[in-house]
Amino acid sequence: MTAPACFVGIDVAKATLDVAVRPSGEHWSTPNDDVGIQSLVQRLTPLAPALLVCEATGGFESAAVAALAAASLPVVVANPRQVRDFARATGQLAKTDILDAQVLALFAERVRPEPRPLPDAAAQALDALLTRRRQLLEMLTAEKNRLGFAVGPIRRGIAQHIAWLKRRLADVDHDLEQTIHATPLWRAKDDLLRTVPGVGPVTSRTLLGELPELGRLTHKQIAALVGVAPRARDSGTLRGKRMVWGGRAPVRAVLYMSALVATRYNPVIRAFYQRLRAAGKPAKVALVACTRKLLTILNAMVRTNTAWRAPLGAGAAS
Repeated sequence: MTAPACFVGIDVAKATLDVAVRPSGEHWSTPNDDVGIQSLVQRLTPLAPALLVCEATGGFESAAVAALAAASLPVVVANPRQVRDFARATGQLAKTDILDAQVLALFAERVRPEPRPLPDAAAQALDALLTRRRQLLEMLTAEKNRLGFAVGPIRRGIAQHIAWLKRRLADVDHDLEQTIHATPLWRAKDDLLRTVPGVGPVTSRTLLGELPELGRLTHKQIAALVGVAPRARDSGTLRGKRMVWGGRAPVRAVLYMSALVATRYNPVIRAFYQRLRAAGKPAKVALVACTRKLLTILNAMVRTNTAWRAPLGAGAAS
């Protein structure tokens, strides 16, 4: 008889990695450093696990995931919300590091999320720059809000900090531009995406760095991945309101703003938006639909490597 498939859950913290294995029930902890990660790879490789799952933890998992993937082990970085929902569904309410690792191992065994290729070093660097840009914008917004209520020397200090943040933001934007132009493939995709009216440099860079699946999935799959696909809320005879949620929030946010611009300057999106509004759809519902349509257009353009060209009769039904 063949041995049962092995599934591994790894709970990641800044200092430690807690590991649980199913169905053997084995579990252990190891430091989250170079030595600990190397010992983890050496211990897991002979087990030939069918799947390893850890949660996204803001970057603490990156080194371990990279080492596991380099050892050709099938590793998945799962959405923490999905894992929490799974834990509640199985009745696991208590929380310790080992229990979390065991839940992740069970999640790997029951749900079996599909491993995806990890981004290369250049893609990770681009993603880090995009993350830093969002952080600077959040700090800039917070400081501008505080400036309105500040007085005296505090106001002066906040104003100086705002000026510093604006300089750092300009530096990051310059680094993003240089990073994309240094990679011919990214430069070609950036040029392609920016041919679409409504898609500017921020949207294009975000798609390059945080949606590498663009052009590789169907329009339904890419919409679900970003979180702009309407989800049903029906039960019995009740037909609930369709809503969009989940997915990649940073990508969804920039696409929404691009769709807002496109409703004025893109003939296809503008006609689509006007048609929805004329049909009685609320403005926000119509904008979300436009966001999904814009994403569908961009996905098709990247898949076929075709630049934007407004079709004849852009106002026709879509």
